Amino acid sequence: MTSLSCPYCYSKIDMRAPWFRCTGRRPPGKEPCAPRWDTDRERELGVKEMVLPSFAGPRRGLRTVIAAACPDCGVESAVRVCPTCHSRLPATFGEGRSPLIAMAGARHTGKSVYLKVLSHQLRNGMGRRFGADIRLVGDTQFSAETGGGADFLDPAGELFPDGGLYQRTNQAKRGRREPIVFAWRQTRRITGYDTTFLSFFDTAGEDLAAQETVDNLGYLGAADALILLLDPFMIPQARDRIRLPQAALDITARTIDVVSRVTENLRLSHRLGGRRNIPIPVAVAFAKIDAFFDVLGPEHPLVRRPQPGPYYDEQAGRDTHEHVRALLHDWGADDIDTHLRLNYKRFRYFAISSLGTEPDYDNNRVDARGVQPFRVDEPLLWLLSEFNVVPRGGTGR
Repeated sequence: MTSLSCPYCYSKIDMRAPWFRCTGRRPPGKEPCAPRWDTDRERELGVKEMVLPSFAGPRRGLRTVIAAACPDCGVESAVRVCPTCHSRLPATFGEGRSPLIAMAGARHTGKSVYLKVLSHQLRNGMGRRFGADIRLVGDTQFSAETGGGADFLDPAGELFPDGGLYQRTNQAKRGRREPIVFAWRQTRRITGYDTTFLSFFDTAGEDLAAQETVDNLGYLGAADALILLLDPFMIPQARDRIRLPQAALDITARTIDVVSRVTENLRLSHRLGGRRNIPIPVAVAFAKIDAFFDVLGPEHPLVRRPQPGPYYDEQAGRDTHEHVRALLHDWGADDIDTHLRLNYKRFRYFAISSLGTEPDYDNNRVDARGVQPFRVDEPLLWLLSEFNVVPRGGTGR
């Protein structure tokens, strides 16, 4: 495996030409290297911080270089970094799979809330379920001053402890925000141990408002999989069947237009002509499904909570896919289904709710009864089963 994508900036890394970061240790008879402003990190990730200097290591053909001497102080370092954004790479990076999972969705879809809830489940339930050690990794994951990762590491293990929801994610301009990166480590029968790195990038909904801004989102083309979060409130016939406060409606684009712009970006970045479909798996998740519980009725398959097991339930997933497809046709939104079928090799529908109950839209707060996530893990588990990180099993509901 000579080339991998950086989980932080998504640029390609040639593992035969590694970069390193100085350790800052004092060399004999000399002053140690001091932290300095890293303009590459600021340009690529928008992270403004003082870090120890990064430098290129020697290239030795097919041999793996595991350490190199800092050209300034001469002290040897085994701390590898990305050559482009200079983010520190985990010690086990390059030894296993590292699927980069992008997230996309229109404005007001709830992507940041979904990522927060999904991250909470990764750290507080899915590890036990799959016998995996799941943890946040990265330079700024735990720094409230320089990174967004601290927001995903609540020491009390609570979701939105003050009841307030996120404000709108800022639109990408120069550089990028740093993704949320998890290391998923588990035992394997043949290899002993294996670490999979999951990188989630949350883009602002405004970035999907026009094809020009979508084309600037290079991370979409670098991703190995995509969670496409869609808002059923944006579908007119779906919206007409429920009662929603005005504050819940922020309709700026048609759902089919959002999906089409993402498709155009992926076709261009994967250099696909019109004869081939997009190869990466795409989990198409319709959010806020709790708003339709009363309309669907308690016995509808999409309303039932599945019994979780140490696997992805393939049959239940296929059933969910067909029920969501039927809803799209019932809502007069079958053009979404037609577009996906004719442009993607592998996609699957999901019906989820990050909060489980309707929030206070006027005050941007969660329901007083708290957060009750509904099936938010299913899109990720399907993608992980596609990469053989989690097994498939089950017999449906």
